[in-house]
Amino acid sequence: MDTDDIAPPPPRPSGFPDITRLSVGELREYRNSLEAEIARVDDAIKAKQASLSAAASFFKS
Repeated sequence: MDTDDIAPPPPRPSGFPDITRLSVGELREYRNSLEAEIARVDDAIKAKQASLSAAASFFKS
């Protein structure tokens, strides 16, 4: 088999570590940090939705 025929693995998105090299403890810490980031994004979404709702109700009047 010619190695030129083998497709390279898809690139990881920038900013994400190579998790295959992390220990179990490091993976848990990484997961916790991702969950914290998700919660922060969820809070930002809720705040923006509240602003949009307030603006929509203001301009309906």
